[in-house]
Amino acid sequence: MVVAILGILAAVAIVSYSGYVEGAKKKSAENVLQQISLGQTEYFSDYGYYYKNSSSSSCNATTATSTAIETNLLGGSDNITPELGYEICIANHSSNYQICAKEIGGSGTQIVLTANNEKRTQCN
Repeated sequence: MVVAILGILAAVAIVSYSGYVEGAKKKSAENVLQQISLGQTEYFSDYGYYYKNSSSSSCNATTATSTAIETNLLGGSDNITPELGYEICIANHSSNYQICAKEIGGSGTQIVLTANNEKRTQCN
């Protein structure tokens, strides 16, 4: 009886912990998107246009696009790590941009931040 109760408690704890970790990764990714948005402001101030990984209105987030963003907008800092659980890219969207974070593996969650600071759940 005691073993069964411990098993049930362990199962509940594992599910709760997984949800906590997923939520923490999502919040960390949102923070990185805000940092990138600030980097875009500085980039625009220096060059007169926004940085983008893609000339189309959509992009494919990869390790290469994430590294390029770190180099060009975040001063070479290592903010987009595998532990973050997301890859990030920036697409040209009209005369502005949208920053897309796509979850690596998992459920394919997407987080999008536009130049107007709008949050979305799909990259357009």
